[in-house]
Amino acid sequence: MARLPHEMISDILCRLSVKDLLRFRSVSKPWCSSIDDPYFIKLHLSHSLKTNTNHSLILSHWEDQFFSVNCALFETTQRLNHPFGEQRKTLQILGSCNGLLALVDDKDRIFLWNPSTRKSQVLPFNEIGFSSPSSTYYGFGYDPISDDYKLVRMVQSHGNNDEYFHSEAKVYSLRSNCWRRIKDVCFYHKFSREFGFLANNALHWMVFKTPQSRNKELVGFDLGSEEFRFLEFPDCCLDKVLWFHIKAIGGDICLTSTYRETDNVVVDVWIMNEYGVKQSWFKLISWKEPHFMPCSTVALPLAFSKDGYEVLFFIGYKWFNWGRRVDSFVWYDLRSQGVENVVIRDIPTSFEVNWYVDSLVPLNSNAQQ
Repeated sequence: MARLPHEMISDILCRLSVKDLLRFRSVSKPWCSSIDDPYFIKLHLSHSLKTNTNHSLILSHWEDQFFSVNCALFETTQRLNHPFGEQRKTLQILGSCNGLLALVDDKDRIFLWNPSTRKSQVLPFNEIGFSSPSSTYYGFGYDPISDDYKLVRMVQSHGNNDEYFHSEAKVYSLRSNCWRRIKDVCFYHKFSREFGFLANNALHWMVFKTPQSRNKELVGFDLGSEEFRFLEFPDCCLDKVLWFHIKAIGGDICLTSTYRETDNVVVDVWIMNEYGVKQSWFKLISWKEPHFMPCSTVALPLAFSKDGYEVLFFIGYKWFNWGRRVDSFVWYDLRSQGVENVVIRDIPTSFEVNWYVDSLVPLNSNAQQ
């Protein structure tokens, strides 16, 4: 192996799983050095993202239990030991990016965690500039321009009819391990806690332009320029929608709208093909499912299959249905429009799900572990 060119060794190693690479670190010092090299870590991550390999589903159950499902097999779940061991903490995943999970507990303490390497980090405490905040919005992502992972926290407090208003937005940098304030936002939050999603190197949230507004707007925060901008929805008659959801799939913004049409419940999936361009929205799926229960069942697209011809959906209930296993997954075939159930053993009865890529991405070695 030592006689092979370094580039060839890297090309071979980048095709392996993180689990195998962590074992191979103990083979020799040169191997350990090669696997820990920042260039190789990026090469391995890039290969996983381009080939749609080394992906998992992270299932959150009862806000203190986490499970992973290998997307290459979809056979069974594996219990993850989060950084707090047996301590019962209310933890929520506020974001997933390149193998790092950002977690927040019920006291708004934030943690970064790489489940693949089992490394974790506590973010430094940062005091809010005013008392009694009414809402806190978070987002987590990677900025390729500065080669840095950033976490955004927006806090607001306001009364009815804009009688008083306080707002604060800050960005945490993993590279510097510190917070800094950015310019205030030009929109309003109406929910106590929301988590943004990452697409096209920007974080996104549903917000309101005025305190009196009933219409949600989509706002994006560019992680490079650190500027906010509003994005437009497609002309898809959102006024008749029973329920809609917006996330990212395959790196692009994805809008899922569910509505009733005669005797069917229809799930439409829209993709923004060119970021920020309203005219680039196109309808990928229009799925008629009469057995869906409106206002209770949700169908969320999570990811494309490796060949790109199928879409993995999470089928869940907004409310827990006692005595029944209700949350599940299905593959939707884009060619035949057929649906195939995904059978996973030992799956929790109800859960939240995050799409995750296994990686070697490190945390800040100088920060609190």
